Amino acid sequence: MRRTRTLAGLGIATVALFALTACNSGSPTSPGGDGGDGGDGGDAPAYEVATDVQLEGSPTFDAMVERGGPIIGVKEDQPNLGYLDVTTGERSGFDIEIARWIAASLGFEEGDITYEPIASANREQALVNGDIDYYVGTYSITDSRKEQIDFAGPYFVTGQGFLVGADSEMTEVSDVSDFNGMTVCSATGSTPIQNIKDNYPEIKTQEYDIYSQCVEDLLSGKVDAVTTDAAILIGYAAQNPDELKVLDGLFTEERYGVGIPKGDTALLEHINTLFTDGGDTWQAIFDATLGQSGISVDQPAVDPVE
Repeated sequence: MRRTRTLAGLGIATVALFALTACNSGSPTSPGGDGGDGGDGGDAPAYEVATDVQLEGSPTFDAMVERGGPIIGVKEDQPNLGYLDVTTGERSGFDIEIARWIAASLGFEEGDITYEPIASANREQALVNGDIDYYVGTYSITDSRKEQIDFAGPYFVTGQGFLVGADSEMTEVSDVSDFNGMTVCSATGSTPIQNIKDNYPEIKTQEYDIYSQCVEDLLSGKVDAVTTDAAILIGYAAQNPDELKVLDGLFTEERYGVGIPKGDTALLEHINTLFTDGGDTWQAIFDATLGQSGISVDQPAVDPVE
């Protein structure tokens, strides 16, 4: 199994190009819309809602059925990934569509879903407590997190990047240590900020529950850069192309998984099969969301069940 690399000693890697596969299962339900202020998204695919779903041995699925729908942990401040338009109440983005696709494969309509915004630092506890059934929100698969929960996937691979001001002197960076003495901002509990704190003590850090606060600080000059997964940063840069720039290259590999309660192998295998046998749905979801930024990616192979 591939392991997430740390930042120590790494320069900028070449941005990987990605290709895709995917599929859907079961009668169409219309999910999200055009993305609102979260990006110039295209039309998301309609997912077929599966019927007569049987998932023996999954207490999480049993709870969804008894409740009448899933409770899905999400982000809502990440354009083109997990975004909530506060004016219309519409959710959009790559992760939101992945969450809807999974729900449809389990037999649930869009109207059955309850979305629960969970900050990065609280994701494992929300799953352990049973507050949510699964989590889809730029959730990097790490060994430490796998001590408390399980991950289906990965369904996307990206890497740690940096967002700076368009007129910043830091638009040409060859190593993370170039930010020594500067202040870098990220979300509390995120893998990128922990990498900075563990490996680059000369870089000052600022942390918030949500990335959008970091972006506000960058725009106002309170911090020198925002660091997180490049896919997240691309969405913010697209909202402010004259003021923000994502540095070229990736500094780590981050593999996004669907967080599920530990030990629910039946649910894990169901989601992995959905990703593996996907047909065209994964591609359609990507094209309608992150693909609108012009990037091109491959759908990754899922990890074997341990």
